[in-house]
Amino acid sequence: MKRLYLFSIRSFAGPFVITLIISMFILVLQFFWVYVDDLMGKGLSTWLILELLFYVSASLIPLALPLAILLSSLMTFGNLSENNELTALKASGLSLFRIIRPLFVVVVIIAIGTFYFANYVIPIANLKWHSLIYSIQNTKISTVLTPGVYTKDFEGYAIKVNKGRDSAYYGVTIHDHTNRLQIKTVKAREARIYKSENGKYLFFDLKDGRIFEEINLINGNYLPNGQLINKEITNRPHRVSEFKHGTYKLNLSGFTFNRTEDDTFSDKYEMMNVFQINNATDSLEKRNKGIQISYAEALKNQHPYLSKIPKNMPDHSGFETSEKAKKIELSLLSKNEQKKNAMLVVSKLRNSNKSIENQILYNQLNERDINMYWIEFHRKFALTYAIIVLFFIGAPLGTIIRKGGFGAPVVIAAIVFMIYFILTSIGDNLARTFIVSPIFGMWFAGIFFTPIAILTTYSAANDSKIFSLESWKKTFIRNKKA
Repeated sequence: MKRLYLFSIRSFAGPFVITLIISMFILVLQFFWVYVDDLMGKGLSTWLILELLFYVSASLIPLALPLAILLSSLMTFGNLSENNELTALKASGLSLFRIIRPLFVVVVIIAIGTFYFANYVIPIANLKWHSLIYSIQNTKISTVLTPGVYTKDFEGYAIKVNKGRDSAYYGVTIHDHTNRLQIKTVKAREARIYKSENGKYLFFDLKDGRIFEEINLINGNYLPNGQLINKEITNRPHRVSEFKHGTYKLNLSGFTFNRTEDDTFSDKYEMMNVFQINNATDSLEKRNKGIQISYAEALKNQHPYLSKIPKNMPDHSGFETSEKAKKIELSLLSKNEQKKNAMLVVSKLRNSNKSIENQILYNQLNERDINMYWIEFHRKFALTYAIIVLFFIGAPLGTIIRKGGFGAPVVIAAIVFMIYFILTSIGDNLARTFIVSPIFGMWFAGIFFTPIAILTTYSAANDSKIFSLESWKKTFIRNKKA
Protein backbone atom coordinates (compact mmCIF):
# COMPACT_ATOMS: atom_id res chain seq x y z
CA MET A 1 0.00 0.00 0.00
CA LYS A 2 2.87 2.30 0.74
CA ARG A 3 4.19 1.75 -2.78
CA LEU A 4 0.78 2.65 -4.18
CA TYR A 5 0.74 5.88 -2.20
CA LEU A 6 4.24 6.79 -3.34
CA PHE A 7 3.35 5.94 -6.93
CA SER A 8 0.23 8.17 -6.82
CA ILE A 9 2.09 11.07 -5.25
CA ARG A 10 4.96 10.72 -7.73
CA SER A 11 2.51 10.65 -10.65
CA PHE A 12 0.83 13.79 -9.32
CA ALA A 13 3.97 15.76 -8.39
CA GLY A 14 5.41 16.00 -11.90
CA PRO A 15 2.32 17.44 -13.66
CA PHE A 16 1.63 19.70 -10.66
CA VAL A 17 5.07 21.32 -10.76
CA ILE A 18 4.98 21.71 -14.55
CA THR A 19 1.48 23.21 -14.65
CA LEU A 20 2.28 25.53 -11.73
CA ILE A 21 5.36 26.85 -13.52
CA ILE A 22 3.43 27.34 -16.77
CA SER A 23 0.58 29.12 -14.94
CA MET A 24 3.01 31.38 -13.10
CA PHE A 25 4.83 32.18 -16.34
CA ILE A 26 1.58 33.23 -18.05
CA LEU A 27 0.49 35.38 -15.10
CA VAL A 28 3.90 37.06 -14.83
CA LEU A 29 3.79 37.83 -18.56
CA GLN A 30 0.40 39.43 -18.03
CA PHE A 31 1.85 41.56 -15.23
CA PHE A 32 4.73 42.74 -17.42
CA TRP A 33 2.28 43.53 -20.20
CA VAL A 34 0.39 45.86 -17.85
CA TYR A 35 3.51 47.61 -16.53
CA VAL A 36 5.70 47.43 -19.63
CA ASP A 37 5.65 51.23 -20.04
CA ASP A 38 6.97 51.69 -16.50
CA LEU A 39 9.74 49.11 -16.84
CA MET A 40 11.08 49.41 -20.36
CA GLY A 41 13.77 51.93 -21.24
CA LYS A 42 14.31 53.01 -17.64
CA GLY A 43 17.82 51.68 -17.20
CA LEU A 44 16.73 49.39 -14.35
CA SER A 45 19.28 46.95 -13.00
CA THR A 46 18.85 43.20 -13.37
CA TRP A 47 18.67 42.73 -9.62
CA LEU A 48 15.86 45.24 -9.35
CA ILE A 49 13.86 43.43 -12.04
CA LEU A 50 14.48 40.08 -10.31
CA GLU A 51 13.39 41.52 -6.97
CA LEU A 52 10.18 42.84 -8.52
CA LEU A 53 9.63 39.49 -10.25
CA PHE A 54 10.09 37.65 -6.95
CA TYR A 55 7.47 39.69 -5.10
CA VAL A 56 5.02 39.62 -7.99
CA SER A 57 5.37 35.85 -8.35
CA ALA A 58 4.59 35.40 -4.66
CA SER A 59 1.44 37.49 -4.96
CA LEU A 60 0.29 35.56 -8.06
CA ILE A 61 0.53 32.09 -6.53
CA PRO A 62 -3.13 32.07 -5.33
CA LEU A 63 -4.23 32.54 -8.94
CA ALA A 64 -1.94 29.83 -10.32
CA LEU A 65 -2.54 27.15 -7.67
CA PRO A 66 -6.21 26.35 -8.46
CA LEU A 67 -5.38 25.92 -12.16
CA ALA A 68 -2.33 23.79 -11.33
CA ILE A 69 -4.33 21.53 -8.99
CA LEU A 70 -7.13 21.13 -11.52
CA LEU A 71 -4.88 20.38 -14.49
CA SER A 72 -2.45 18.11 -12.64
CA SER A 73 -5.26 16.01 -11.12
CA LEU A 74 -6.85 15.70 -14.56
CA MET A 75 -3.56 14.62 -16.14
CA THR A 76 -2.66 12.22 -13.33
CA PHE A 77 -5.90 10.25 -13.33
CA GLY A 78 -6.24 10.58 -17.08
CA ASN A 79 -2.86 8.87 -17.48
CA LEU A 80 -3.83 6.16 -14.96
CA SER A 81 -7.06 5.48 -16.84
CA GLU A 82 -5.48 5.61 -20.29
CA ASN A 83 -2.79 3.09 -19.28
CA ASN A 84 -5.40 0.84 -17.60
CA GLU A 85 -3.57 1.23 -14.30
CA LEU A 86 -6.70 2.57 -12.63
CA THR A 87 -8.67 -0.44 -13.92
CA ALA A 88 -6.07 -2.78 -12.46
CA LEU A 89 -6.22 -1.04 -9.08
CA LYS A 90 -10.02 -1.28 -9.02
CA ALA A 91 -9.82 -4.95 -10.00
CA SER A 92 -7.59 -5.59 -7.00
CA GLY A 93 -10.40 -4.42 -4.73
CA LEU A 94 -9.46 -0.79 -4.23
CA SER A 95 -12.18 1.83 -4.52
CA LEU A 96 -11.67 5.19 -6.17
CA PHE A 97 -11.78 6.90 -2.79
CA ARG A 98 -8.98 4.64 -1.54
CA ILE A 99 -6.90 5.46 -4.63
CA ILE A 100 -7.55 9.19 -4.28
CA ARG A 101 -6.81 9.22 -0.53
CA PRO A 102 -3.03 9.90 -0.68
CA LEU A 103 -3.47 12.69 -3.22
CA PHE A 104 -6.35 14.12 -1.21
CA VAL A 105 -4.05 14.35 1.83
CA VAL A 106 -1.42 16.08 -0.31
CA VAL A 107 -4.00 18.54 -1.69
CA VAL A 108 -5.31 19.31 1.81
CA ILE A 109 -1.76 20.03 2.94
CA ILE A 110 -1.28 22.29 -0.11
CA ALA A 111 -4.60 24.04 0.62
CA ILE A 112 -3.69 24.66 4.27
CA GLY A 113 -0.24 25.86 3.25
CA THR A 114 -1.87 28.15 0.68
CA PHE A 115 -4.03 29.70 3.39
CA TYR A 116 -1.05 30.45 5.60
CA PHE A 117 0.87 31.70 2.58
CA ALA A 118 -2.02 33.98 1.56
CA ASN A 119 -2.45 35.12 5.16
CA TYR A 120 1.13 35.96 6.08
CA VAL A 121 3.36 36.07 2.97
CA ILE A 122 1.16 37.57 0.25
CA PRO A 123 0.31 40.75 2.24
CA ILE A 124 4.03 41.45 2.55
CA ALA A 125 4.62 40.60 -1.12
CA ASN A 126 1.81 42.95 -2.17
CA LEU A 127 3.27 45.73 -0.05
CA LYS A 128 6.75 45.20 -1.47
CA TRP A 129 5.91 45.11 -5.16
CA HIS A 130 3.45 47.99 -4.87
CA SER A 131 6.15 50.03 -3.17
CA LEU A 132 8.74 48.98 -5.75
CA ILE A 133 6.52 49.96 -8.67
CA TYR A 134 5.85 53.29 -6.98
CA SER A 135 9.57 53.90 -6.57
CA ILE A 136 10.24 53.05 -10.21
CA GLN A 137 7.49 55.36 -11.43
CA ASN A 138 8.61 58.27 -9.28
CA THR A 139 12.40 58.06 -9.31
CA LYS A 140 12.38 57.50 -13.08
CA ILE A 141 9.69 60.03 -13.88
CA SER A 142 12.01 62.16 -16.00
CA THR A 143 12.58 59.25 -18.40
CA VAL A 144 9.13 59.76 -19.91
CA LEU A 145 10.94 62.44 -21.95
CA THR A 146 12.21 60.80 -25.11
CA PRO A 147 14.62 62.98 -27.13
CA GLY A 148 13.10 64.26 -30.36
CA VAL A 149 9.53 63.20 -29.45
CA TYR A 150 6.74 65.22 -27.90
CA THR A 151 5.37 63.66 -24.72
CA LYS A 152 1.79 64.34 -23.60
CA ASP A 153 1.87 62.24 -20.44
CA PHE A 154 1.51 65.42 -18.38
CA GLU A 155 -2.04 66.69 -18.66
CA GLY A 156 -2.19 70.15 -20.27
CA TYR A 157 1.43 70.08 -21.46
CA ALA A 158 3.35 68.97 -24.53
CA ILE A 159 7.09 68.67 -23.87
CA LYS A 160 9.98 67.89 -26.22
CA VAL A 161 13.73 67.72 -25.67
CA ASN A 162 16.43 67.46 -28.32
CA LYS A 163 18.85 65.36 -26.30
CA GLY A 164 19.73 64.37 -22.75
CA ARG A 165 19.35 61.63 -20.17
CA ASP A 166 18.57 61.09 -16.48
CA SER A 167 17.63 64.56 -15.24
CA ALA A 168 19.71 66.79 -17.57
CA TYR A 169 18.28 67.76 -20.98
CA TYR A 170 19.13 70.19 -23.77
CA GLY A 171 16.93 71.99 -26.27
CA VAL A 172 13.77 71.96 -24.15
CA THR A 173 10.37 73.06 -25.49
CA ILE A 174 7.32 73.24 -23.20
CA HIS A 175 3.87 74.02 -24.62
CA ASP A 176 1.52 75.01 -21.79
CA HIS A 177 -2.19 74.50 -22.62
CA THR A 178 -3.54 74.65 -19.07
CA ASN A 179 -5.14 78.06 -19.70
CA ARG A 180 -7.63 77.90 -22.58
CA LEU A 181 -7.49 81.68 -23.05
CA GLN A 182 -3.82 81.70 -24.00
CA ILE A 183 -1.01 79.62 -25.43
CA LYS A 184 2.32 79.67 -23.63
CA THR A 185 5.51 78.21 -25.04
CA VAL A 186 8.78 78.02 -23.10
CA LYS A 187 12.08 77.29 -24.87
CA ALA A 188 15.35 76.81 -23.02
CA ARG A 189 18.86 75.76 -23.90
CA GLU A 190 19.28 73.52 -20.85
CA ALA A 191 17.03 72.07 -18.15
CA ARG A 192 17.39 69.93 -15.07
CA ILE A 193 14.34 68.14 -13.69
CA TYR A 194 13.44 67.70 -10.03
CA LYS A 195 10.38 66.29 -8.29
CA SER A 196 8.86 67.82 -5.17
CA GLU A 197 9.00 65.84 -1.93
CA ASN A 198 5.21 65.32 -1.87
CA GLY A 199 5.27 64.06 -5.48
CA LYS A 200 2.67 66.58 -6.68
CA TYR A 201 4.92 68.86 -8.75
CA LEU A 202 7.73 68.61 -11.26
CA PHE A 203 10.28 71.43 -11.45
CA PHE A 204 12.25 72.36 -14.58
CA ASP A 205 15.39 74.32 -13.70
CA LEU A 206 15.81 76.23 -17.00
CA LYS A 207 18.75 78.21 -18.37
CA ASP A 208 18.97 80.65 -21.30
CA GLY A 209 15.43 80.63 -22.58
CA ARG A 210 12.44 82.53 -23.90
CA ILE A 211 8.73 82.59 -23.10
CA PHE A 212 6.20 83.15 -25.91
CA GLU A 213 2.62 83.95 -24.89
CA GLU A 214 -0.36 84.43 -27.23
CA ILE A 215 -3.49 85.71 -25.50
CA ASN A 216 -7.11 86.60 -26.29
CA LEU A 217 -7.81 83.35 -28.15
CA ILE A 218 -11.56 83.36 -27.59
CA ASN A 219 -12.50 86.72 -29.11
CA GLY A 220 -12.31 86.84 -32.89
CA ASN A 221 -10.98 89.73 -34.97
CA TYR A 222 -13.44 91.28 -37.46
CA LEU A 223 -13.23 93.70 -40.39
CA PRO A 224 -15.39 96.87 -40.49
CA ASN A 225 -17.94 95.00 -42.67
CA GLY A 226 -18.33 92.31 -39.98
CA GLN A 227 -16.30 89.60 -41.74
CA LEU A 228 -14.15 87.39 -39.52
CA ILE A 229 -10.44 87.69 -40.19
CA ASN A 230 -8.64 84.42 -40.85
CA LYS A 231 -7.14 83.29 -37.54
CA GLU A 232 -3.97 82.09 -39.24
CA ILE A 233 -3.07 85.58 -40.50
CA THR A 234 -4.36 87.52 -37.50
CA ASN A 235 -1.81 89.26 -35.33
CA ARG A 236 -3.14 88.52 -31.85
CA PRO A 237 -1.82 90.16 -28.69
CA HIS A 238 1.33 88.38 -27.56
CA ARG A 239 4.32 88.71 -25.26
CA VAL A 240 7.92 87.57 -25.59
CA SER A 241 10.30 87.56 -22.64
CA GLU A 242 13.82 86.23 -22.13
CA PHE A 243 15.52 84.83 -19.05
CA LYS A 244 18.95 83.58 -18.03
CA HIS A 245 17.75 81.31 -15.28
CA GLY A 246 14.25 80.29 -14.21
CA THR A 247 12.16 77.52 -12.68
CA TYR A 248 9.03 76.16 -14.33
CA LYS A 249 6.59 74.17 -12.20
CA LEU A 250 4.30 71.46 -13.60
CA ASN A 251 1.34 70.07 -11.72
CA LEU A 252 1.45 66.26 -11.72
CA SER A 253 -2.24 65.81 -10.88
CA GLY A 254 -2.85 64.59 -14.42
CA PHE A 255 0.09 62.21 -14.38
CA THR A 256 -0.97 58.65 -13.58
CA PHE A 257 0.33 57.39 -10.26
CA ASN A 258 -1.44 54.11 -9.43
CA ARG A 259 0.82 53.13 -6.55
CA THR A 260 1.66 54.67 -3.21
CA GLU A 261 4.37 54.30 -0.61
CA ASP A 262 4.59 51.57 2.02
CA ASP A 263 3.32 53.72 4.88
CA THR A 264 0.27 54.80 2.92
CA PHE A 265 -0.80 51.29 1.94
CA SER A 266 0.37 49.38 5.00
CA ASP A 267 -3.08 49.62 6.62
CA LYS A 268 -5.05 48.56 3.54
CA TYR A 269 -6.93 45.30 3.28
CA GLU A 270 -4.58 43.75 0.69
CA MET A 271 -1.65 44.13 3.11
CA MET A 272 -3.37 42.54 6.13
CA ASN A 273 -3.87 39.02 7.43
CA VAL A 274 -7.23 37.79 8.70
CA PHE A 275 -6.52 38.78 12.30
CA GLN A 276 -5.55 42.32 11.35
CA ILE A 277 -8.60 42.58 9.09
CA ASN A 278 -10.86 41.45 11.92
CA ASN A 279 -9.41 44.05 14.29
CA ALA A 280 -9.58 46.76 11.63
CA THR A 281 -13.25 46.09 10.84
CA ASP A 282 -14.15 46.14 14.55
CA SER A 283 -12.41 49.49 14.96
CA LEU A 284 -14.08 50.91 11.86
CA GLU A 285 -17.53 49.76 12.93
CA LYS A 286 -17.12 51.25 16.41
CA ARG A 287 -15.82 54.52 15.00
CA ASN A 288 -18.63 54.77 12.45
CA LYS A 289 -21.24 54.06 15.08
CA GLY A 290 -19.79 56.77 17.34
CA ILE A 291 -19.73 59.26 14.46
CA GLN A 292 -23.35 58.54 13.60
CA ILE A 293 -24.47 59.01 17.21
CA SER A 294 -22.52 62.26 17.52
CA TYR A 295 -23.95 63.55 14.25
CA ALA A 296 -27.52 62.71 15.28
CA GLU A 297 -27.08 64.54 18.60
CA ALA A 298 -25.56 67.57 16.85
CA LEU A 299 -28.43 67.63 14.36
CA LYS A 300 -30.98 67.55 17.17
CA ASN A 301 -29.27 70.40 18.97
CA GLN A 302 -29.56 72.55 15.85
CA HIS A 303 -33.36 72.27 16.00
CA PRO A 304 -34.94 72.82 19.45
CA TYR A 305 -38.18 71.13 18.46
CA LEU A 306 -36.26 67.84 18.06
CA SER A 307 -34.73 68.09 21.54
CA LYS A 308 -36.19 66.21 24.48
CA ILE A 309 -38.06 68.27 27.12
CA PRO A 310 -36.27 68.02 30.46
CA LYS A 311 -38.39 66.22 33.08
CA ASN A 312 -37.53 68.70 35.83
CA MET A 313 -38.80 71.68 33.79
CA PRO A 314 -42.22 72.71 35.22
CA ASP A 315 -43.08 75.22 32.49
CA HIS A 316 -43.25 73.67 29.02
CA SER A 317 -44.57 76.78 27.37
CA GLY A 318 -41.25 77.36 25.65
CA PHE A 319 -41.59 73.97 23.91
CA GLU A 320 -45.21 74.33 22.88
CA THR A 321 -45.65 73.14 19.29
CA SER A 322 -49.42 73.24 18.74
CA GLU A 323 -50.75 74.79 15.54
CA LYS A 324 -52.62 77.41 17.58
CA ALA A 325 -49.43 78.52 19.32
CA LYS A 326 -47.61 78.77 16.01
CA LYS A 327 -50.35 80.91 14.49
CA ILE A 328 -50.34 83.26 17.47
CA GLU A 329 -46.56 83.66 17.31
CA LEU A 330 -46.58 84.35 13.58
CA SER A 331 -49.46 86.79 13.87
CA LEU A 332 -47.41 88.94 16.23
CA LEU A 333 -44.75 89.43 13.56
CA SER A 334 -44.85 91.88 10.69
CA LYS A 335 -44.97 90.66 7.10
CA ASN A 336 -41.33 91.52 6.52
CA GLU A 337 -40.32 89.65 9.66
CA GLN A 338 -42.46 86.68 8.66
CA LYS A 339 -40.79 86.67 5.24
CA LYS A 340 -37.32 86.88 6.77
CA ASN A 341 -38.11 84.04 9.18
CA ALA A 342 -39.49 81.92 6.36
CA MET A 343 -36.32 82.46 4.32
CA LEU A 344 -34.24 81.65 7.39
CA VAL A 345 -36.13 78.40 7.92
CA VAL A 346 -35.73 77.43 4.27
CA SER A 347 -32.01 78.17 4.43
CA LYS A 348 -31.60 76.08 7.57
CA LEU A 349 -33.52 73.20 6.04
CA ARG A 350 -31.38 73.32 2.90
CA ASN A 351 -28.22 73.32 4.98
CA SER A 352 -29.56 70.43 7.02
CA ASN A 353 -30.43 68.47 3.87
CA LYS A 354 -26.97 69.10 2.44
CA SER A 355 -25.35 68.07 5.70
CA ILE A 356 -27.44 64.89 5.81
CA GLU A 357 -26.51 64.07 2.21
CA ASN A 358 -22.82 64.50 3.01
CA GLN A 359 -23.20 62.34 6.09
CA ILE A 360 -24.94 59.63 4.05
CA LEU A 361 -22.12 59.73 1.50
CA TYR A 362 -19.57 59.51 4.30
CA ASN A 363 -21.38 56.50 5.79
CA GLN A 364 -21.46 54.82 2.38
CA LEU A 365 -17.71 55.29 1.97
CA ASN A 366 -17.10 53.82 5.41
CA GLU A 367 -19.36 50.88 4.61
CA ARG A 368 -17.45 50.36 1.38
CA ASP A 369 -14.16 50.24 3.28
CA ILE A 370 -15.57 47.71 5.73
CA ASN A 371 -16.98 45.71 2.83
CA MET A 372 -13.58 45.62 1.11
CA TYR A 373 -11.94 44.36 4.30
CA TRP A 374 -14.46 41.52 4.57
CA ILE A 375 -14.00 40.65 0.90
CA GLU A 376 -10.29 40.18 1.45
CA PHE A 377 -11.01 38.26 4.66
CA HIS A 378 -13.22 35.67 2.92
CA ARG A 379 -11.00 35.56 -0.17
CA LYS A 380 -8.28 33.74 1.78
CA PHE A 381 -10.66 31.04 3.05
CA ALA A 382 -12.51 30.71 -0.27
CA LEU A 383 -9.21 30.09 -2.06
CA THR A 384 -8.38 27.21 0.28
CA TYR A 385 -11.78 25.64 -0.28
CA ALA A 386 -11.60 26.15 -4.07
CA ILE A 387 -8.35 24.15 -4.28
CA ILE A 388 -10.02 21.13 -2.66
CA VAL A 389 -13.20 21.43 -4.75
CA LEU A 390 -11.27 21.72 -8.03
CA PHE A 391 -9.29 18.63 -7.10
CA PHE A 392 -12.51 16.65 -6.72
CA ILE A 393 -13.55 17.90 -10.15
CA GLY A 394 -10.24 17.22 -11.90
CA ALA A 395 -9.52 13.76 -10.50
CA PRO A 396 -12.94 12.22 -11.33
CA LEU A 397 -12.99 13.87 -14.76
CA GLY A 398 -9.57 12.33 -15.45
CA THR A 399 -10.93 8.86 -14.74
CA ILE A 400 -13.97 9.54 -16.93
CA ILE A 401 -12.29 10.99 -20.05
CA ARG A 402 -9.46 8.38 -19.88
CA LYS A 403 -7.01 10.71 -21.58
CA GLY A 404 -3.64 11.88 -20.27
CA GLY A 405 -0.93 14.24 -21.42
CA PHE A 406 -1.47 17.85 -22.47
CA GLY A 407 -4.28 17.21 -24.94
CA ALA A 408 -7.84 16.77 -23.71
CA PRO A 409 -6.96 17.50 -20.02
CA VAL A 410 -5.64 20.95 -20.94
CA VAL A 411 -8.80 21.80 -22.90
CA ILE A 412 -11.13 20.61 -20.14
CA ALA A 413 -9.07 22.27 -17.41
CA ALA A 414 -9.02 25.55 -19.36
CA ILE A 415 -12.83 25.49 -19.70
CA VAL A 416 -13.42 24.62 -16.04
CA PHE A 417 -10.91 27.20 -14.81
CA MET A 418 -12.35 29.85 -17.10
CA ILE A 419 -15.78 29.24 -15.55
CA TYR A 420 -14.22 29.34 -12.08
CA PHE A 421 -12.40 32.61 -12.83
CA ILE A 422 -15.53 34.22 -14.31
CA LEU A 423 -17.65 33.20 -11.32
CA THR A 424 -14.99 34.47 -8.92
CA SER A 425 -14.86 37.82 -10.75
CA ILE A 426 -18.66 38.06 -10.78
CA GLY A 427 -18.87 37.32 -7.07
CA ASP A 428 -16.13 39.86 -6.36
CA ASN A 429 -17.90 42.57 -8.37
CA LEU A 430 -21.27 41.81 -6.80
CA ALA A 431 -19.76 42.05 -3.33
CA ARG A 432 -17.95 45.30 -4.14
CA THR A 433 -21.19 46.90 -5.37
CA PHE A 434 -23.16 45.81 -2.27
CA ILE A 435 -25.47 43.59 -4.34
CA VAL A 436 -24.55 40.52 -2.29
CA SER A 437 -22.70 40.08 0.98
CA PRO A 438 -18.91 39.53 0.93
CA ILE A 439 -19.44 35.98 2.21
CA PHE A 440 -21.64 34.94 -0.70
CA GLY A 441 -19.64 36.91 -3.24
CA MET A 442 -16.30 35.35 -2.41
CA TRP A 443 -17.70 31.84 -1.89
CA PHE A 444 -19.85 32.01 -5.01
CA ALA A 445 -17.51 29.95 -7.21
CA GLY A 446 -16.97 27.34 -4.49
CA ILE A 447 -20.72 27.02 -3.89
CA PHE A 448 -21.32 26.62 -7.64
CA PHE A 449 -18.69 23.88 -8.10
CA THR A 450 -19.48 21.91 -4.94
CA PRO A 451 -22.47 19.96 -6.37
CA ILE A 452 -20.54 19.43 -9.62
CA ALA A 453 -17.62 17.97 -7.64
CA ILE A 454 -19.98 15.66 -5.73
CA LEU A 455 -21.68 14.52 -8.94
CA THR A 456 -18.46 13.83 -10.84
CA THR A 457 -16.86 12.02 -7.89
CA TYR A 458 -19.95 9.86 -7.38
CA SER A 459 -20.16 9.06 -11.09
CA ALA A 460 -16.48 8.14 -11.33
CA ALA A 461 -16.57 6.01 -8.17
CA ASN A 462 -19.61 4.04 -9.37
CA ASP A 463 -18.58 3.89 -13.05
CA SER A 464 -21.68 5.82 -14.01
CA LYS A 465 -22.34 6.34 -17.72
CA ILE A 466 -23.68 9.85 -17.25
CA PHE A 467 -20.44 11.40 -18.53
CA SER A 468 -19.63 8.68 -21.04
CA LEU A 469 -19.67 9.88 -24.63
CA GLU A 470 -20.25 6.36 -25.96
CA SER A 471 -23.34 5.86 -23.79
CA TRP A 472 -24.76 9.18 -25.00
CA LYS A 473 -24.13 8.12 -28.63
CA LYS A 474 -25.84 4.80 -28.07
CA THR A 475 -28.79 6.50 -26.42
CA PHE A 476 -29.08 8.95 -29.30
CA ILE A 477 -28.91 6.17 -31.92
CA ARG A 478 -31.51 4.10 -30.00
CA ASN A 479 -33.90 7.04 -29.78
CA LYS A 480 -33.34 7.82 -33.46
CA LYS A 481 -34.20 4.25 -34.52
CA ALA A 482 -37.28 4.22 -32.30
